[in-house]
Amino acid sequence: MPTDGAAPPIGITNDDPLRRSGLPPFFQIANADELGLALPENRHGQSVRVWARSLTAMQKEAIVVPVRAGTAWRLASDEGPYLDGLDAAPCPLAFMTTGMVSSYMHEILALAKQRDVALRELVLVQDNHYTMEGSALRGTLTGGALPPALEVRIDTDADNDGLHDLVTEAVRASPVDGLLRPRLTARFTLTVNGDNLPVGRVAALARRAEPDPGDQFSHVRPAAGQDGETVTRLDAVRPLTGVAGGAGTSLRAEQRRQLHVRAVCRRRPDRVKEIEQHLYRPLGSTFRLLSDEAAGLGGTGTAPDAVSYMAAGLAFCFMTQLGRYAAILKRNMDRYRVVQDAHFSLGGSGHPGTAEAVETHVHLDTSEGEDFARQCLDMAEQTCFLHALCRTPLEPTITITRL
Repeated sequence: MPTDGAAPPIGITNDDPLRRSGLPPFFQIANADELGLALPENRHGQSVRVWARSLTAMQKEAIVVPVRAGTAWRLASDEGPYLDGLDAAPCPLAFMTTGMVSSYMHEILALAKQRDVALRELVLVQDNHYTMEGSALRGTLTGGALPPALEVRIDTDADNDGLHDLVTEAVRASPVDGLLRPRLTARFTLTVNGDNLPVGRVAALARRAEPDPGDQFSHVRPAAGQDGETVTRLDAVRPLTGVAGGAGTSLRAEQRRQLHVRAVCRRRPDRVKEIEQHLYRPLGSTFRLLSDEAAGLGGTGTAPDAVSYMAAGLAFCFMTQLGRYAAILKRNMDRYRVVQDAHFSLGGSGHPGTAEAVETHVHLDTSEGEDFARQCLDMAEQTCFLHALCRTPLEPTITITRL
């Protein structure tokens, strides 16, 4: 992390601020109260504020605060060879898949406990698919999301009807369901070089922009005992050229492709959820991430909770689209930051899950003018896979396999 508080211009891609910082990519923040960052209202039980900034063209870092949990996390994201990233941290889509499967696991376990159903073993396999089609140069490039697929591998004495009812009701009770089923239109504010501007095609957020987080990222300190276990790279992808999903393929101006992200979730003896995340299309590395609900909400708070991962994924994916669009057009965008609020219902309640449209305050530094800044915002929303997931009504498919 730069010691002067300023992220390097995004054109510098041979530097690796995440590794150079000497800090683990994920850690609980010890001094969150000293940062002077205000929190949103907690509308439905689990609101999450994300402050995020670019470090390089594809590296991002974020301060993520789930309001009710009383903890704050520093999370980081990077892209692999397909976007000429440095592969120093999981890609943005990994965060959403991790959060979804963690939430589903939490809801199934909570409902099983309420119904006194013994589960001897439970493994969840989550597959998320996305699409990207069109031309960045013509402004038709558009990201899409397909229905997620959840396989529940389970060992229990519950009969088939009771097991089907348990799993389907748990999935409906997850806050994820609030993102998937309705059509949620994200709203934005835009600040360019410190000046507040009207947005373009995207929906406007009818309130003042949240302040730029500035250099607060450089002041965070890890809490005691943070050893980097929360995220571990298990298998590093080899950069390949001339193959589908290989090096640089996601930077092409013309695209017609589908993405595939998988997460496999198990619960450790200490009740922390362990998620193995695979990026199959494009070709990416495999990471292991840990997730745990907050103390008093079904966990111990030793790792980021499900909604924190989902909120971080939304912010990181949107920011990747900002950086990628500027890179494809070969236009200048020195730095960019976002302040994002996501509002979810409380997990473990047994009631249908709900969520609100994400609210994002975008701060751009660019010498390319106001029209280009609006164009970047419009195209980032249009091409963001996770904003597509929110604005597209989706019904998850569920498969139950007995172990």
